[in-house]
Amino acid sequence: MTPTASSPLPISRPRRRLLMTCGFLALLVTAMVLDTRVIEIGSEADQRQAGFSPEQYGAEQFPIVQAHVVEHAVEASELANALATDKAATIDEHGVDAGIGPVLPVSFSGTVGEGKAGMYEVQVPGLPEALTLRVQTGPAINGTDLRDATGDIEFGQFTNQIEYQNAGAAINNAMKQAVLADIDTAALAGKHIEVTGVFKLINPASWMVTPVRMSVQQP
Repeated sequence: MTPTASSPLPISRPRRRLLMTCGFLALLVTAMVLDTRVIEIGSEADQRQAGFSPEQYGAEQFPIVQAHVVEHAVEASELANALATDKAATIDEHGVDAGIGPVLPVSFSGTVGEGKAGMYEVQVPGLPEALTLRVQTGPAINGTDLRDATGDIEFGQFTNQIEYQNAGAAINNAMKQAVLADIDTAALAGKHIEVTGVFKLINPASWMVTPVRMSVQQP
């Protein structure tokens, strides 16, 4: 049958394949565009793709932790009395849950006793005689009390347990640079110090404080 002027011309197989290929590519490009995520340079997502940097994380987070602890710190004798009176209520009001024990913010001033491995006992007026208060000054800062102090840093924010642990160590290192770098921590015995920091309440008779602020006066 001879095609008339009004009849559409048949599409050849090669042309049909070309049109199908072009259509498929158009759909593929559209899907790729829709699936593309714009990541701002310096954002959290950008940092995750570039790899977790403990040093950068610690430098960014320590000032936040420090401000939180300073704002919420309770004077040591007041905190000790409150814990002795109603431990559960005091923890609920001032503490942050951190697994094996709550982290509590505290401030105090007192005279430094003898130390070992950078951990010094401090004689603080008004504390019960049965309570031993110590402050750790390095070189090694132990624990994750600073990381856990605000309650805002959680495991789910990190890729794995190693990153989570490294985050805590990085905040400790940032604290050392900001708070302890200009203090002769090997010669604190006998001096008067003023400290704001945090401790994990595991043994009620022993507080190991990690400082976020610390000043030293001559006796």
